Amino acid sequence: MIGYYNVSVILTYFGLCTAVFGMTKALTGDVRIALLCLMVCGMCDMFDGAIARKCKRTEDEKSFGVQIDSLCDLVCFGVFPAMLGYGIKGIEVNFFDIVASAIFVLAAIIRLGYFNVQELNRTSSGGGKREYYEGLPVTSVALLLPVFLLMDIYIKPLNPIKIYSIALLLIAVAFVSKFKVKKPYMHGLIVIAFIGLVIFLLILLEGDNIANASAII
Repeated sequence: MIGYYNVSVILTYFGLCTAVFGMTKALTGDVRIALLCLMVCGMCDMFDGAIARKCKRTEDEKSFGVQIDSLCDLVCFGVFPAMLGYGIKGIEVNFFDIVASAIFVLAAIIRLGYFNVQELNRTSSGGGKREYYEGLPVTSVALLLPVFLLMDIYIKPLNPIKIYSIALLLIAVAFVSKFKVKKPYMHGLIVIAFIGLVIFLLILLEGDNIANASAII
């Protein structure tokens, strides 16, 4: 079989499979499970790099891992959030929603392609540890979108479900905008993981309310 098979990509593959499962749940209207799957994808992406660095790999396996990571990120944090919008809005999806979803996925793939080029240039020139990201990382949607949708419960006038497509457009702009975001390492990752755990538990407790709200739009 073609490909490079190394335990370093197992977590990346698990995240991808979780995203596919989450998309099936989103398209059948199970918003809570879909959101939880999105957050699991984010958790997998947070730690797959650390696992990969601890594995003994050839240069080809390292390059393969970089490509696989970006391709899986496109599905998990590009296509999946777009499909989540269809699950939330159901029969209310209109032309604007379709355009917004397409722009969101396009911005995600442009950002991932740009990041790959910059990463190759950085490593080939002997650059050290990356300190900043340029633009909003695509993986951030694993926290941003669950928080945004939880607002439907706690901040009723905002009605996030109805403006979900606008949120996708704003995030798409942030993907390809030129501003710096500090890359989190040990302490930053612990803080993000804690925040993610709190949001995960809130969705477990309150997710049915999101689903019910989306069902009556």
